Amino acid sequence: MYDAIILAGGENSRNLNHYTSQPYEAMIEIAGKPMVEFVAEALAATPHVARIFVAGPARELAKCAFPQNVIIVDGGQTIMETISLGMRALGHENLTLVVTADIPLLTAAAINDFLAQCAGVEADLYYPIVTRSDHERRFPGNKRTYVRLKEGTFTGGNIFLVNPKIVPQCMQVAERIFDNRKNPFKLCCLLGWTFVVQFVLGTLKLKQVEKRVGDILGLKGAVIRSQYAELGIDVDKPSDLELVRNCFTQGY
Repeated sequence: MYDAIILAGGENSRNLNHYTSQPYEAMIEIAGKPMVEFVAEALAATPHVARIFVAGPARELAKCAFPQNVIIVDGGQTIMETISLGMRALGHENLTLVVTADIPLLTAAAINDFLAQCAGVEADLYYPIVTRSDHERRFPGNKRTYVRLKEGTFTGGNIFLVNPKIVPQCMQVAERIFDNRKNPFKLCCLLGWTFVVQFVLGTLKLKQVEKRVGDILGLKGAVIRSQYAELGIDVDKPSDLELVRNCFTQGY
């Protein structure tokens, strides 16, 4: 079994603060409750997750109706600081799930599939991607950030399996990668100009990206191809919020 950390410290973005008065994204109400509750419930519904640490504004999170195996811890000023605080609370260095709080469509099935695929690969960091066709088939019309590679066009997920031992060594670089996650060109610039050229030409391969990111961070990474498009639906703009609310209205 794995412990999990939900990153719930993100403040409400300028894109959403006109649609909700909640100061934190995790607390934005969807179908009558904060969306972080849906993420915690999905994690609690899988037999592969033991404890769930929710890292963020402890006073606000204490108002939530979480499953019994949830432990609330204070978050940090940045995403990587929050991850570090969550890792510190674990009390071990076993592989740990890290999930953002803004993916309320997350399901136990998606988590189980991701973990099952990870089990067949030895790595320090596992990251899911979803093909554009799978995403658009599940959520037609939803706008995502896509990367065109030789194997196809993909969008990233918002769940990771991480070896806690590697977190301290890659804090700064990982922060830069995370900050530029919505900008494929900037991400390629971090990887080097050879990657930029190959990216523009559409000849960049998944294995090349996987190896280069691992080299930069000083770890072994593994890209996991998932068919579950809900891994990529993070609520960070009004259209995402509308999509998610409509999904629950329609009995998602």
